[in-house]
Amino acid sequence: MAVLRRVARPLLAAKFIRDGIAAVRDPALPDPPEDARGEREAPALATRLPFLPEDPEQLVRLQGAVQLGAGVLLALGRAPRLASAALAVTLVSSALTAGGRGPDDGSGARRVDLLTDLSLLGGLLIAAADTHGKPSLAYRTRRTAAHASDAVSHRAHAVSHQVGNAAGATVDGVTHSVEAARKRLS
Repeated sequence: MAVLRRVARPLLAAKFIRDGIAAVRDPALPDPPEDARGEREAPALATRLPFLPEDPEQLVRLQGAVQLGAGVLLALGRAPRLASAALAVTLVSSALTAGGRGPDDGSGARRVDLLTDLSLLGGLLIAAADTHGKPSLAYRTRRTAAHASDAVSHRAHAVSHQVGNAAGATVDGVTHSVEAARKRLS
């Protein structure tokens, strides 16, 4: 399976690396929507997320940089789950923004592009969930929590046993003192 990962990841990442380089070099914008005055609108995503640039060209360059960086990471096998998730986010955002633009020329090109994007998204989701045969983070977290809980329970039992022994010793000591005092008084 390791050989398959070494071959499949670069193949999956190749499109994103190519698209990322192209977007960073020359952010070709589709015809942007215009408002009534004929000015460009800020992208809807940028208005909802204030940390994103409002300039559409900068937004395309940023998305290209993310695709390039995450694609290289995925191809090299460095942080592949994080890289796959980042690429999936950029793929969904680009599919949503490009899906409603441009007239359908009847050739079905938009449908083919959408199916290609969906296929890539499926591959990225599989890559993002791939744990290399190791237990997932959720499993390891639950297991560590269970071990910690067992350790705390064991320690609490040991402490309660020690407290019980101390209490028993104290009761025995008091009982012995009371009996000794009774004997002296009798």
